[in-house]
Amino acid sequence: MGMPISVLARGEQAASAAVEEAVRDMYAELVEVDRIFSPYKPDSSVSRLARGEVGWDDVEPLVRDVAERCVAARALTGGLFDADVPGGCWDPSGLVKGWAVERAGERLRAVAGVDWCLNAGGDVLVLCAGDEDFTIGIQDPHDPTRVVASLARNGGAVATSGTSARGAHLYDPRTGTEVATRWLSVSVSGPSVEYADVLATAAFVAGDGWPEVLTVLPGYEGLGVLADGNLFSTVGWGVA
Repeated sequence: MGMPISVLARGEQAASAAVEEAVRDMYAELVEVDRIFSPYKPDSSVSRLARGEVGWDDVEPLVRDVAERCVAARALTGGLFDADVPGGCWDPSGLVKGWAVERAGERLRAVAGVDWCLNAGGDVLVLCAGDEDFTIGIQDPHDPTRVVASLARNGGAVATSGTSARGAHLYDPRTGTEVATRWLSVSVSGPSVEYADVLATAAFVAGDGWPEVLTVLPGYEGLGVLADGNLFSTVGWGVA
């Protein structure tokens, strides 16, 4: 997936052998997902599917699982999220990153008594054994060295979709063209990083109607950043 990954462990056992093993397993999990799903690796299953070298019956079960999840995400978002992109290709990147982080987080969750904050390319998963929150910063789309807001979380996830990191790369399934919106980014918080990722993508595609997208599942809230720098959040944003 070609993304930076960082892990912050907190607690008396943060430097233990069990934590080191969990982190190694987590990285190995994400490397394997990248091997299978990266659209930039010519030998990945996604790339081979795109070239017609293999069919759905020939790929790993994980690929078929993700494909089913993408279909469910399309139905959940009323078509605002769609892994079938213009040109007849299948690109599950809008789901697979959050899904992979959720899976990798299980390696960390298995270590008792340690608080974790996993950041994978801007998708953040927090797993806390104690009562102390982590503070998650929301990047300024105009300046990646700054944050425009912060969010205290004792558990759950935050995912952001926008154009600041990768430029205009998102398509509107309703038109088959690049997303045209006055919003620079939409961040979504909620229980699952997989669904936060999906909803952030769908919300960004939706444009001014993005707050309504988040109502399709309970427990998800959002923060939007406009091109002029103004912010808009849903009622529950920032509420633990």
